[in-house]
Amino acid sequence: MTTAVEKLLTTLDLERLEENLFRGTSPDQSWQRVFGGQVIAQALVAAQRTVPAERHCHSLHSYFMRPGDPAAPIIYDVDRIRDGGSFTTRRVVAIQHGHAIFSLSASFQKDEPGFDHQAPMPDVPLPDDLPHGQAITETILKHAPEPVRRYWQRPRPIEFRPVSFDHYVTTDKLEPFQQVWVRCSGDIGTDRDLNTAVLAYISDMTLLDTALFAHGLSVFNDKVQAASLDHAMWFHRPALASEWLLYSQDSPSSSGARGLTRGSLFALDGTLVASVAQEGLIRPRRTQPA
Repeated sequence: MTTAVEKLLTTLDLERLEENLFRGTSPDQSWQRVFGGQVIAQALVAAQRTVPAERHCHSLHSYFMRPGDPAAPIIYDVDRIRDGGSFTTRRVVAIQHGHAIFSLSASFQKDEPGFDHQAPMPDVPLPDDLPHGQAITETILKHAPEPVRRYWQRPRPIEFRPVSFDHYVTTDKLEPFQQVWVRCSGDIGTDRDLNTAVLAYISDMTLLDTALFAHGLSVFNDKVQAASLDHAMWFHRPALASEWLLYSQDSPSSSGARGLTRGSLFALDGTLVASVAQEGLIRPRRTQPA
């Protein structure tokens, strides 16, 4: 297991302070703000630890209110909204410096049989047929902007293999679609709740960028101010985050300084395991007055 994955697992192993109160920390304090996927995953873990083991998260809905401070602990306060015959509902508020920075509502259910259908997985090259590792920075991203190169050279717990790198190397306006193979870069085992939390962590990666493709921009452009505003996720079927998943994304709309993005996560065998929707702030960065 890589050091980055070990850090991720440590980050998701919250400290219990009280019956419904948990504390989390951030693995990298050099960032300006806490990564949104980390807060989503930590809040989900806090909720999971107050729910019977046989019930698993099938959906979550969340709002980002303030940027998280990587240097300070995050307190997760769980409200046990309801324990019903079929569903369990939890609300989690993340707190820093005396203020709420994030809220999450999650619903849990026991596995049960029912109607079953899904959309088909897009026909794309398999991850082993795509460039990866050092080949990406030495060839495809050789002339990419420096922030892009730094991003791809940084150790991380999640491995990406995009089907296309066009948006990293051009300022042309592109169709707002993206296909990215993703997986945890180390084996995290088969615990279902942990894998669900890691999928939630992954789901905030690369997504908002898709809304900028139509404008010839990316989140790496210093002229763009971008931040997640809300995030929703539905877990359809169990999946292992250490195995390749196709993250198929599109952006149907941007307006009012906000971009809407959607994503579908497919296992290698074509099984649709989760769906995602997110609205994010995307606006030209305001210049400071002289």
